[in-house]
Order: sequence, then structure tokens, then C-alpha cells
Amino acid sequence: MEKNEERGINMSLMDLPEATLDCILKWLSPIELCVMSMVCASLRDRCGSNHLWEKHMEFKWGRVIGEVAYKEWQCHIRKAKEGTLLGDYFTNLNGSLGSLSGTWPDDLYLGSYLEDCGNLNGQFSNKFMKAMYFSLETGRFWFPAQFYKGLTIYNALFSYDSKSDIFQARQHNGGWRFLGKNIGWDMVRIPPIETPPYTLHITDCFYDLKPGDHIEIQRRGITETHYGWRYGVIGHMESCNGNENYCHCQHNEELVVEFKQYPEASYMRKVVLNRRNSGEQGSRATGFFGGIRKLHNHHDIHLWNNRLTAQALQTMEPRLHYAPPVEAQYPVHGHQ
Repeated sequence: MEKNEERGINMSLMDLPEATLDCILKWLSPIELCVMSMVCASLRDRCGSNHLWEKHMEFKWGRVIGEVAYKEWQCHIRKAKEGTLLGDYFTNLNGSLGSLSGTWPDDLYLGSYLEDCGNLNGQFSNKFMKAMYFSLETGRFWFPAQFYKGLTIYNALFSYDSKSDIFQARQHNGGWRFLGKNIGWDMVRIPPIETPPYTLHITDCFYDLKPGDHIEIQRRGITETHYGWRYGVIGHMESCNGNENYCHCQHNEELVVEFKQYPEASYMRKVVLNRRNSGEQGSRATGFFGGIRKLHNHHDIHLWNNRLTAQALQTMEPRLHYAPPVEAQYPVHGHQ
């Protein structure tokens, strides 16, 4: 180092070997990468590299951003490069794009929504991951995901508020409406399948289902609305005593789905479906049921059971805090 100083040689960050410089940049936070990108043109390009921002995307957004959201973002990028971001209504009709600016179009179903599309033609034009990261961080990109509301899951578009670290969600159901405005991270999940909320999911496990299996099943109250996903457990037929040595429920054409969030005596507690019927089943009384997704992941089952427990505690809470009137606690003798 001394010899370099004597010769008047000045070392800079750009003199480091490629691998060393890349290793340093990988340790920088998103804000630090942005600051570093202002040093020179070369570092501006390096600090916007997709491989650097992939790590930050996964770390912050990996819990809520899935394949569907990435596909939607790719559509926005493609349209930005083609210069056809605005007014492409025919593309939006099938829900595959949604690159519009301004007010939300009530008459169209969008797969995602991007506010201020001009950013994609500016500083972020060739930086896929960095552009996506900051569009999410600023709330401009309304991405597709699913939302736990009670014991039902709904598909919606989500926007992030970095100041409060919460989400807001909109759902298209006869026009865009807010589904929630104070949604925590634990209430949002990546859609496990790509079936749109207005489409019947094709069940591929009907004849594999047996009592005790955990499922999610599409349900809607009326046929004109979108489906939500409800948690259920496969139950036994009324003619079966539940003894596994004699149970033949798995081979019966009828399938019992039990919703344990309802009391035993409730007509909503159980629904009987026909395995041969691959279409929508149900009635206005119980609701209309669509496709079934069998749960194999113990983590998903654990989350649902936690929500069932939380609901049961909320139901019990008013009783736990109830205190009878004083007269009831200490009856006064002599009154008839």
C-alpha cells in the first residue's frame, strides 16, 4: 500500500476484482445499493442488477409474492417496452394485465394494477427486480394474493403501506371495492394454485379423499359472485360409526365435508357432495361449492387450526367476561 502511495496510484472501488466487488454489493441493503448507484455510471448499472435484488425480493416479499404476481409484473414490463401501457382494454378483459393509470376501471377484471406506469420507461426500464421491489415498497403495484378474512380466503389485489407496514386489499365483485385496509402480513398468503376467483377449480382428488383429510373448498353464497376458499375436514357418512376397521366412506359416491367452525346442530356444519359431479354443487341455504384442494402441508393445516381456535376463543370471550347482576349473586330473602 505504501509503494502505491509513493507512486501516486489511487485505488478505487472499481479497481477491485469483479468477484470481490460483487460480494461487497451483495451485503448492501436496498437503500445502500441506491446510494452506491449514484457514485458513477458503472456502479449505477451494477447496483441495479437483477441478481442483487432477487435476494432482497425474497427476503422481504417472499411470503406474499408468488409466481402469479411475477407473471403479472412481466406483463407490465413487456407492455412498457412495447409502449402500449395505456388504454389496452381488450387485453384487460381476460384479467391478464391491468396496466392502467388513473381511476380503477369498474367494468374490467384486472390480474394486477400498476399506478404511475411511467417509472417502467425511466430509471427502472432495464431493472426488472429493482423496479418490482420499489413498486411494491411504494404501494404502486397492486399484486395478486389471497387474504384470510375470518375462516375464508379471498383472492384480491394488495397494496403495501411502508409507513404502517400493513396492506390494503381490493376485490373485483361487480366493481372494485375495498376488502380491508389494515391487513397484517400474517393475513396474506401466496395463492397455492392459479385458478382465478371467478373460475371453478377442477378437483383432481375426489376419489382419494377419506375421513380425516383436510381440504380447502371453493364456496360462494350466490352464483353471481366470486369464490372464496373455506377450510374443511372430510367426515363420515351418517350410516358409519367411525370405526376405521369397518369404514367404507372413501368408496361411497357421496362425500361429507365438515366445517368445524359451526356448532354441531347448525345446518352449515356439514355438506354432502357427489363425487361424480365435477361441477358446482349446493343451494342458496348452504351456499354453492366448487373445486376442492387437498391439504398435504402440515403448516397450512396448523394455520387453519390456529384460526379455528382463535375463533372459538372469541366466541367464548363474552361469556368469560359476563357477570350476573348483584341480585343474582346475592339473592335477597323475603322477595317472592
